[in-house]
Amino acid sequence: MDKLKKLWRFFTSAEMISYIVFGVLTTAVNVLSFGLLRSLLHWDLLVANTIAWILSVAFAFITNKLYVFKSKSFEAILFRRELATFVGARLLSLGVDTLGMLLLVNVLIWNDWLAKIIMNVIVIIINYVLSKRIIFKDQTGSNSKKS
Repeated sequence: MDKLKKLWRFFTSAEMISYIVFGVLTTAVNVLSFGLLRSLLHWDLLVANTIAWILSVAFAFITNKLYVFKSKSFEAILFRRELATFVGARLLSLGVDTLGMLLLVNVLIWNDWLAKIIMNVIVIIINYVLSKRIIFKDQTGSNSKKS
C-alpha cells in the first residue's frame, strides 16, 4: 500500500503534472508536424520525422527548462550545459524514435500513426529520466531552482 501511495504522490506532483502537460503538447508538436510533412506534403518518412523532432525539441527545451524543472538561470555556462545535454539526450531519443519507426513501419508494416504514437510514449519516458537525472541538475545534484 505504501508503494501505491508513493507512486500516486509521484504521478500527482506538480513537476510530474507539468511534465505530462508539456509532454502532451510536445508530442502534439511532433505528431502534427510529422503528419503535415508526411501525409499532406508526402515527404520522406525520415525527413518528416527529423523535422518534427527538431521542432518538438525546441519547444520541449524551453518548456522543460522554465516550467517543468524550473531552471530559470540564463547564466551562459549553465544555459550552454543544459542546452548541450538536452540536445544530446534528445539525439539519443531521436535514434530510438527513428529506429523504432523504421522497424514498426518498414519492417513490421504498421500504420505510420500508430507507430508514431507508440514511439512517442517510449521517447517521453526516456526523456523524463534523462531530464530529471542529468540535464536540469545543479552541481549539488538537486534539480536547478535558480532564479
